[in-house]
Amino acid sequence: MQQDVCDVATALIAAFEANDRNGYFSHFTPEARFIFHGVPFVMESRAAYEAEYDRWVREDGFTVLECTSTHQHARIYGESAVFTHRTFTRVRTKAGESSCHERESIVFIRQKGKWLAVHEHLSLLPD
Repeated sequence: MQQDVCDVATALIAAFEANDRNGYFSHFTPEARFIFHGVPFVMESRAAYEAEYDRWVREDGFTVLECTSTHQHARIYGESAVFTHRTFTRVRTKAGESSCHERESIVFIRQKGKWLAVHEHLSLLPD
């Protein structure tokens, strides 16, 4: 089951890297919460994150150029799982290209045999 969670997380990351908005958000439940270091508020639902993501694209020209995942680990807790990893993400906006090294935790629950994310927390990786 740990590999199943890693596989779902890898598909989620691949959709993000491919700028596949619908594919990316399909991995989250509607009630999922999101805490990102670059966003000054907690996004309390998938719809809130979708609105923020759409604003980034519309106003900032946000495009993901690269998102790689390393140090993947999944731990199963019954019908839930915690996935952790490190990412290197490179994006382009109207301001130019930027990149960062981050660490992330994603909490998944198993619904009808499918792993879906209910919580995502992204922080900068300390030096």
